[in-house]
Amino acid sequence: MKKGSESYSKSEAERYIKDCSSAWAESVATSDPTVVKEILADDFVWVLDGKVLDKSRAVMRAQEGPGDFLSNHLDYANVRFFGDTAIAQGSETWTRKGGHKGHSVWIDTWVRRDEKWQIVAAADVSGPIKQ
Repeated sequence: MKKGSESYSKSEAERYIKDCSSAWAESVATSDPTVVKEILADDFVWVLDGKVLDKSRAVMRAQEGPGDFLSNHLDYANVRFFGDTAIAQGSETWTRKGGHKGHSVWIDTWVRRDEKWQIVAAADVSGPIKQ
């Protein structure tokens, strides 16, 4: 916990971050941008497939829908805290039309501002599952 007047429960924060990570993964197969709008900070930066996206582009991608994604599920998320910053690292497994399966690994940087945890930076690497 941070010393001073601001404090939080690490276990509650960890649960929130893991739940949000799972919700974001699941939302890839929908066209509902609700979770993305909520968990991404206004100054969010995302490195995805060699491109840099901001929050507005991430929300736009979510609104455009799943494309060829049929499903996307969180495999795991590990969270470490550094004061009012948390680093979450995890992986997801996805299925696309045509039966193509893949795996993503990612790292998200969460910051607690005004009593609210949001992602300020994310980086994802994806690829097919070799069979």
